[in-house]
Amino acid sequence: MLIVADVLVALVALIHVYILVLEMFLWTAPRTRAAFGVSAELAEQTKALAANQGLYNGFLAAGLIWGLIGSRPAEIFFLACVIIAGIYGALTATKRILFVQVVPGALALLFVLLAG
Repeated sequence: MLIVADVLVALVALIHVYILVLEMFLWTAPRTRAAFGVSAELAEQTKALAANQGLYNGFLAAGLIWGLIGSRPAEIFFLACVIIAGIYGALTATKRILFVQVVPGALALLFVLLAG
C-alpha cells in the first residue's frame, strides 16, 4: 500500500511541475493556449498572472516531494491543498480541473492515509 501511495503522490507532484512549466514558461505557446482556452492576446496580457499561478503549483510540487522524502504529515497537508485548490478551480474556472487535479490528489490522499 505504501508503494502505491508514494507513486500516486509522485504523480500528483509531476502534474504540478508540468503545470508550473506551462504557466511560467509556455503560457503564450499555441498548445498551452489551446489547453487553457486562452487567445494569443489574452495570454500575452495575463503572462505575469499565469507565471504567478505556476509558481504556486511549484510550491505544491515541492511540498509533495518533501513529503516523499520522509514527511507523511507534509504529504497529507499538501495533498489537501491540492484538493482544495482544485475544487476552487473547478468552481471558478473549468470543471476539467476536477479530473486533472482533484481526482489524482484525492486518490493519493486516500492511499497515503490507508498506508498509515
